[in-house]
Amino acid sequence: MAPNDDGFKNFVLDQLGDLQGVTCRAMFGGYGLSQRETFFGIIHKGRLYFKVTPATVSLYKEQGMKPFRPNAKQTLKSFYEVPVDVLEDREQLTAWGTEAVSNMQARGG
Repeated sequence: MAPNDDGFKNFVLDQLGDLQGVTCRAMFGGYGLSQRETFFGIIHKGRLYFKVTPATVSLYKEQGMKPFRPNAKQTLKSFYEVPVDVLEDREQLTAWGTEAVSNMQARGG
C-alpha cells in the first residue's frame, strides 16, 4: 500500500459521509468500499475507482479517466477512476457513489 493510502482513504470516507452505511476494508493492496453489502468502489494507490456500466462509463471516459489496473497484466474495465473535481466536490461525489452502488445492485452485486 502506498504510504498515503490511509490519509486518502479517510478523505474519501469523509467525502462520502452523506452516503449512509459505507464501510471500507483492506483488499487489492488498497481498500474496497461497500454500502451495506454492496461493493461499489476501490481505493488504490491514492486513487478512487467506482463501478461503471455501459451507460455510465462515458461520464468517466469523457474526463480522460482510465479503468482500474491493479497490476500491469490486469485491467478491470468495470471500475473507472473518479475525476479529481468530482472527488473534491462532496455533493457530486455522493451522487456518483450512489450511482455506483445502483450499478452493482442492478447486477446483483
